[in-house]
Amino acid sequence: MARAAVPGRLTGGPAGRLAWRRATLLEARRETALAVTLVFDIPDWPGHLAGQHVDVRLTADDGYTAQRSYSLAGPADGGRVELAVQQVDGGEVSGYLVDGLTVGEQVEVRGPVGGWFVWRPAAVEPVLLVAGGSGIVPLMAMIRARRAARSRAPFRLIYSVRTPADAFFAHELRFPPVADGGVEVAWVHTREAPPGYPRPVGRIRPPDLARHGWPADLDPSCFVCGPTAFVEAVAGWLVDAGHDPDRIRTERFGPSGG
Repeated sequence: MARAAVPGRLTGGPAGRLAWRRATLLEARRETALAVTLVFDIPDWPGHLAGQHVDVRLTADDGYTAQRSYSLAGPADGGRVELAVQQVDGGEVSGYLVDGLTVGEQVEVRGPVGGWFVWRPAAVEPVLLVAGGSGIVPLMAMIRARRAARSRAPFRLIYSVRTPADAFFAHELRFPPVADGGVEVAWVHTREAPPGYPRPVGRIRPPDLARHGWPADLDPSCFVCGPTAFVEAVAGWLVDAGHDPDRIRTERFGPSGG
């Protein structure tokens, strides 16, 4: 899904970050039947924080342009930039990025954008990540940034997906590395669960947050990302459970033409 505008999004910053840059596709990895991770090389990339996003612009031979915003899927790594894109029905940009773009081809990228929904490796407090569907992408960047920085900040992730086949980064999340203690992952399957999975199929509910999240008295930082209804429900339940609203950061995704 494409990003929807939300309060707190920063569109300012150094002029260089708002310049369009040529990005060359190095690798495409299939995540689900409708989603891919795209790895780009951007030689003059200024770097970014986990949780930020970029604008991607496509230009047709006749000069027609279309652009959408996509979350960064990994931490800063020189000029190597990773996005994860899910195809939207009828989406002209997402459709091309998922099924039309080939290794060696270029797109234009502008960013990074955003300064509120970010995790910094210097942070030491517990972190709760709650993702719905493709909302896992910026949260995965935080998990990977933690690993790259060898941070000991304790992370817990609750990931809600329709079926196991709809999960992004499934292998990485099901088999976290042990060298850095890994990340505690809990799954919520809303339509179909793996055989023998202990939680019944159904939408995420407050007991899931209580069972797999952090107690409010530990003052965790909470990051919630997904469709608007999902985000609003989860954020509200966290507040009801005693979490400080100022420590709950949200990003909402929704259709915008793809």
